[in-house]
Amino acid sequence: MRSFELLVNPAAGQPAAAGRGLEVARYLRDAGALVTVTHTQSAEHGREVATKASGRGSVVVAVGGDGTVGSLAGAVVTAGGILGFVPVGRGNDFARQLGITHDVAAVADLLLTGSVRPVDVIEVGDRIVVGSVYAGIDSLTSRLVNRVHRLPARLQYPIAALGAIATHRSTEYRIAIDGVSRIVSAHTVIVANSGYYGSGMHVAPSARLDDGLLDIVIFAAAGRLRLLKALRLIYRGTHLELPEVTVQTGYAVAIDSTGPVEAYADGDRIGPLPVEVRVMAGALNVIAPSITG
Repeated sequence: MRSFELLVNPAAGQPAAAGRGLEVARYLRDAGALVTVTHTQSAEHGREVATKASGRGSVVVAVGGDGTVGSLAGAVVTAGGILGFVPVGRGNDFARQLGITHDVAAVADLLLTGSVRPVDVIEVGDRIVVGSVYAGIDSLTSRLVNRVHRLPARLQYPIAALGAIATHRSTEYRIAIDGVSRIVSAHTVIVANSGYYGSGMHVAPSARLDDGLLDIVIFAAAGRLRLLKALRLIYRGTHLELPEVTVQTGYAVAIDSTGPVEAYADGDRIGPLPVEVRVMAGALNVIAPSITG
């Protein structure tokens, strides 16, 4: 039977993370599994615990949102371990892509009996990213999200996106996909491994976690009314029908800009452009019901 190291991020959903983690731990122990629960003190502490747990063969379980998953994924990849999920908090876009629900009993059963599947991740500098790397209006939105954190979770990203649309101006980007460069005036550039970001926005509907490819979504320069329309359509993934939106695929992407633009990844700041990212095919082993498109 599998053994588990549940890593609880107290900042993800505040008390909800601890409560959800203990509920899942109880299910796992009742089934006879060996379970350890650790409340992480920092991202570095979480990575240290994940590395040791992977080394002794335990499944590392991220109890939290996308930030928690992202902070642990790199350690699990490096250690050759297995990552499981107990979704809690604001985002959970990676768990959504994997088809993992919030039901405690279903999550526990999946951890006990689910298949281990290799999925792709993104390497950007010395970091591992599970979802997407982006620059432009989306990075501004991620920065603004931290200012509206007292709003209900489902409203935080949409409200921040409206604020970003009200102030953002398009920028000239140089984008190189597998060495082929182009210059485009755009509002945002998204390099997606997973199809979802921003708490349920289906930004890259064709993205798969096991195809060894990145989906590069570009929102070309457009007026604010067009951006508002794209925001309305993006939850269903139908924004791709807009002429301002293009999608390409590739293995390695470099992004630079003529103006001061910061890159973010899964809600966390990476730093100012330029950035270079590449796909690491099948680098992360996860417990998931399926690898969905």
